[in-house]
Amino acid sequence: MTNWMVRLDDEDGDDEKGRAPDMPMTAGPVQNALFKSRTVLIFGEIDMRLAERVTAQLTALSTESDKPIRVIINSPGGHVESGDTIHDMIRFCGVEVKAIGTGWVASAGAQIFLGAKKENRVCLPNTRFLLHQPAGGMRGQASDIQIEAEQIIKMRDRVNRVIARETGQTVERIVKDTQRNYWLSAEEAVEYGLVSRIINNTTEV
Repeated sequence: MTNWMVRLDDEDGDDEKGRAPDMPMTAGPVQNALFKSRTVLIFGEIDMRLAERVTAQLTALSTESDKPIRVIINSPGGHVESGDTIHDMIRFCGVEVKAIGTGWVASAGAQIFLGAKKENRVCLPNTRFLLHQPAGGMRGQASDIQIEAEQIIKMRDRVNRVIARETGQTVERIVKDTQRNYWLSAEEAVEYGLVSRIINNTTEV
């Protein structure tokens, strides 16, 4: 039996990678305040549970009002398809979504960040960004490993095309840059096309 998961980070998830505790689903004062301010938090490792929570929040907020939603991202990356889900839901929900980067926005976190339109992608001054190609862990029969390796290559090409489309860089440049960990400061991310502008306070969003 094949055991396969493709990730957009370098290592298995652990506390050192910045895994955040799961946010309780029960409504409390903080959750109510976030809902009223139309703010969604994406902190820690990207996985299916987080993707489900963020999808639910985006859906609820878009149903409640057509006012813009703010998504604040601080993530080391994680499961590719979970990041894809959030990326696509940002576009699917039907209202304007403003992505705000803080801390580090890495790997699958960067894929989520790119779900917002370029003019709606901003970051705080000390944010760092990381782009790189998917990494997979595969076990099983040789034929299964070959199939999954082919899927990783297709996934890598798709992710590279998304980054190129959203930044204005060429696919060739993205392929070259993501061969290794490609770190960018906030200023470098603006120059690269990841971020539209750097902000210092909430009035600038």
